[in-house]
Amino acid sequence: MKKFALTAAAAILAAIITAYAAPQKSADAALARNLTTFNAIVKELQDNYVDSIAPDRAFDAAIDALLATIDPYTEYYPAEEQDALQKMTTGEYGGIGSYLMDRDSSTYISAPMENSPAARAGIKAGDRILKVDSIDVSRKLSADVTKVLRGRPNTPVTMTLLRPYAEDSIITVSLVREMLQQPSVPYYTVVGNTGYILLTSFINKSPAEVKAALEEFKGDPRVKNIVLDLRGNGGGLVESAVDILSYFLPKGTEVVRTRGRDGAAERVYKTTRSPLFPDIPVAVLIDGATASASEILAGALQDLDRGVLVGSRSFGKGLVQTTRPLPFSGVLKVTVAKYYTPSGRLIQALDYAHRNEDGSVSRIPDSLTHEYKTLHGRTIRDGGGLVPDTVIDWGKVNRLVYNVVRDNWSFDYATRFTASHPEVAAPEQFVITDSMYADFKKSIDPARFKYDRVMEEAMKQLRDIATEEGYMGDETTAAFDSLQKLLIHDLDRDLDTHRPEIEEYLGSEIMGRYYYDRGKTAYMLRNDKAFRAAREILDSGRYNSILGK
Repeated sequence: MKKFALTAAAAILAAIITAYAAPQKSADAALARNLTTFNAIVKELQDNYVDSIAPDRAFDAAIDALLATIDPYTEYYPAEEQDALQKMTTGEYGGIGSYLMDRDSSTYISAPMENSPAARAGIKAGDRILKVDSIDVSRKLSADVTKVLRGRPNTPVTMTLLRPYAEDSIITVSLVREMLQQPSVPYYTVVGNTGYILLTSFINKSPAEVKAALEEFKGDPRVKNIVLDLRGNGGGLVESAVDILSYFLPKGTEVVRTRGRDGAAERVYKTTRSPLFPDIPVAVLIDGATASASEILAGALQDLDRGVLVGSRSFGKGLVQTTRPLPFSGVLKVTVAKYYTPSGRLIQALDYAHRNEDGSVSRIPDSLTHEYKTLHGRTIRDGGGLVPDTVIDWGKVNRLVYNVVRDNWSFDYATRFTASHPEVAAPEQFVITDSMYADFKKSIDPARFKYDRVMEEAMKQLRDIATEEGYMGDETTAAFDSLQKLLIHDLDRDLDTHRPEIEEYLGSEIMGRYYYDRGKTAYMLRNDKAFRAAREILDSGRYNSILGK
């Protein structure tokens, strides 16, 4: 019964959106016809089906099916899930201030936030959550644990934790929830003559946070250029991106325009104040997770030749969402427009309006993109995200390094290290010594370490093919056996070979235990390829050359 109700509701609502996408002349009639049919089916099921139907579950599935035919950014938030929407736009939520992770069918503390109730209560990364108040959550995942940890500010909560590497491993802490706000600028600093700002999201307070960093730079005679790091920044409020652009561009400069369906409801966004830094050289770091409002900011600086982009191609999200209230306290976050950078280009990479026969969405090929010009006449293209002015080859993550991080070997070593080292050097000076790395290697159990055995599988397939093709004589077999001996994994040797890459993750994990997110960023920045390349560009004549000045 439930399956039938869910399927019927989903199928009918999916038909509605298909009809609505038809030519406008018949869309209203098709919509009305399908709504009438849908209502009739629901009434028949309600009145005549042999069992009672579950309307909430059926309609939730129907709504999900409807929205799945549009784009992944149009989402329905029922009343009980609107905290998540508020957190997206304001960064605020009521809770204890800790990142959680799922592991071994349980929930662990990944890291407490700096200056949060969790940090002040002494909660540490690596703690396993056993109980929240009287609720046993020892076998619950983070999605369920989050629901009981979050709540109204100023309400108490008690947590029972299992702490590794501690004499008394079961501890109980009492906290008071607070209204917390994740900063969108968790870290900024001056390196040499470069002011560096890490911007992780675009919420309503982002412009003020960026401004605070810029004003410090303005009073620091060392600062001759600025790097804005938007890597991993998935976007947020368009207005915040526009406000931040006002710090670098003349007042009244058009930085983005949005257009609704069929080009309707066009809106032009311009900077509204005199800039803090009208001329200082600027570099923006981007990657494949730089999206939406981040691309608005980076795209405007590139189009107007106000800054250089360094990194890898951005995500390519040229769609704008807004929220609409619905009956019974629900909210719909709906895509209402596409945005265009100052040169007129749309950087959207996926065309959700024209799906493949199987329902999938394809990336717009470079051959179908169009050329545009920057303010100084440089050629840029639409579609497929922003292509940086200087491309960084990040390299491929080695499988061994991936497994060290994925299977929490670096996380667990940092937990053990922290338990026996109350203090360490600052992130700018901290190093993984030979003795520390040797200790880390000893912490890895070879019997439990999971290799991705790609070479072994490839060798087996090659042997099978050689056998099928009739090449496996004594000489060939001996050659295969000899080669296989050379390709057998040696964990100790492999850990030494890939020490530089592993140290990046290991050191970052350790720094996070003492100095939180800012410590991680400061440590990683020391060997950051993109940041190094950006500084070299800003300090040389290449900056003006790239911008065509």
